[in-house]
Amino acid sequence: MSESQNIEWKQNWHDDYLKWVCGFANAIAGVIFIGRDDNGTVTHLEDYRKLLESIPNKIREHLGIIAQVNLHQENDAYYLEIIVPPYTVPVSLRGRYYYRTGSTKLELTGNALNEFLLQKSGKTWDNVPEAGATFDDIDTNSVQASVKDAERSGRMPDVFDLSTEELFEKLRLTDNGVLKRGAIILFGKDPNRFYPNLMVKIGRFGTDDADLRFQETEEGNLIQLLKNVPNVLNHKFFTKQIDFEGIQRVEKGEYPVSALVHRTYMGSMVQLRIVKRNRKQRFENID
Repeated sequence: MSESQNIEWKQNWHDDYLKWVCGFANAIAGVIFIGRDDNGTVTHLEDYRKLLESIPNKIREHLGIIAQVNLHQENDAYYLEIIVPPYTVPVSLRGRYYYRTGSTKLELTGNALNEFLLQKSGKTWDNVPEAGATFDDIDTNSVQASVKDAERSGRMPDVFDLSTEELFEKLRLTDNGVLKRGAIILFGKDPNRFYPNLMVKIGRFGTDDADLRFQETEEGNLIQLLKNVPNVLNHKFFTKQIDFEGIQRVEKGEYPVSALVHRTYMGSMVQLRIVKRNRKQRFENID
């Protein structure tokens, strides 16, 4: 047995190790051995009786969870095993959230913390209601363009006669009449008013990363971006045009549509870098 993603060895107990307990509880569980050195050798705990009582109490008091603490003996040496189960609810230590990934304990902050809390609550970023938005913030032209494309592809029949409110309810873009973030991202008149990084910055580079020749920035909702970005690429960046198969799905071609649709918009903007190397140009998504 060795240290791994869900195993930690510690020679002695320090209250700072509650962060490791918190990280395991928020991730995929784990085991902390107290009384083993970095090689896994049992070093013996002089105060094992006291720790056997105090550690479970500290975990319960500071984290609000239960961890199993077991006493083990190897020859004449004693050590403790702390078994931390995974929790479906977020676990914090003094208002801070930790997460175990690989062999590292991370403190979650900013967007990473927001995503973690949403995930633990069973939600996704785009499924959260946007209380400050109304249907006046929706671009009807984008809605109509999406409906026509969906009818043409046969993926969403019987929606042409629906009102915008009915359509959004059918698409689950509202929650009790309140627009969700996904509705603003897809169809907003000015989505940057809500999410300032809903834009795509495209750069044309020469032979190295410092050789920026020119760049363009496209803003708008996702329906507009999926149309406008390929047009900008074809007219200003490609030496030879690429065929794009509509705005809903691209089966072939160079433009990475996933850079726009498989993400949240609370972090940095989408950045595409077109680099010419070995006489060929290629995409690099640097978001």
